[in-house]
Parts: sequence; C-alpha cells; structure tokens
Amino acid sequence: MAASTTLRELNGFSEELPRLSESTLILIDFQNTYRSGVMRLDGAEEAVAAGARLLAAARAAGAPVVHVVNDGGEGTPYDIRAEIGAISDEVAPADGEKVVVKQFPNAFHRTDLQEVLEGLGSSGNLVIAGFMTHMCVLFTAQGAFNLGHRPTVVAEATATRALRAPDGSVLSSQALQTASLTTVSDLFGTVVHTVDELKA
Repeated sequence: MAASTTLRELNGFSEELPRLSESTLILIDFQNTYRSGVMRLDGAEEAVAAGARLLAAARAAGAPVVHVVNDGGEGTPYDIRAEIGAISDEVAPADGEKVVVKQFPNAFHRTDLQEVLEGLGSSGNLVIAGFMTHMCVLFTAQGAFNLGHRPTVVAEATATRALRAPDGSVLSSQALQTASLTTVSDLFGTVVHTVDELKA
C-alpha cells in the first residue's frame, strides 16, 4: 500500500528543521515516576539519556529551556512534592531555567507556558521531548501548532507504554510510539529520530 500524502504536504508547511540556537527546548514530564513502578515506560532509560544529550546540546547552543512537570497531587504517581514526581537528575533544571507545572496533557492548557515563551522571546520554533509520547508529547505538539508555533519532536527522547485497546487486544509500546509520532508528523510538526539530526 502506498503511503498517503501528509496534511503538512497538502498545506505546504515547511519541513526544514530548526537550529537549536533558534529554538526553545521544552522537556515534558521527565519525572521519576516513568522509570519504575506502575508508570514505568518501555525505553524510559534510553529516552532520559537522549533527553540529557538534547538538553546539553541546547544549553551549549544558547537555546532557552523550559521544563514541564505534571502535578497529580499528594500521594499520586505524579506527586511533585515527592521523589516519585521529581524531574530526573539527568535532565534537572539549571538555575534560571523555567519550570511550568501542568495538570492536563496539553502543557499549554491552563498554564502560563505561552506567557513564558513570550517572555523568553521565542521565535516560534519549539523542540519537544519527554513523556509520554502518546499523551503529553502529542497533545503539547498539537497545542503548540494550534497557537502558531512550529514544533519538532525528538523521537529518541520520548517513550510510552503498552496499552489495552478498546477491542481487548494489547497495543505494544512500539506500535503506540510509532502511531503517536506519525500523528505529529502528519500535521502538527516535524519529527526527527535522533538528537544528532538537529544542528546547533
């Protein structure tokens, strides 16, 4: 079966990759909860390692960095007051880097993320990585697109988990990962496989 034309192609959107030095990096939910226990993701360790390389590259390029965390409240797997909900050490914020707390998959919804980006002088180029691919990464990319930004998702710095489908079958984490990134690349933004594809 031949691949369909993407909505990006039909709308004439550019597929040119942004330079890190001309972008803002958004790291979503790189929280410890995704590395062990009930919310552990397939490929989480590899994604955190890639996220650390991406963060180092962005800092070296002088790109603004915004960290986003999900707060599910005390006693939940997303309790930001506890170690389980903390940002992993490898990608922890440096002094001066902004942290946005959210409670919905779209990091723009009911947060000050848009105002933070405006305050940083964002050009509209957003490089996005984090957890989970099918949820907060996908919906933040969509939210960014809806607001006129140009998101690029770094695939190797994302991860998700297997889920039970409505028909009772199990959808593998790899299948869900591929479907989520394909949804992004169909309309909302560009997707690169590795950190190394982005130039400083």
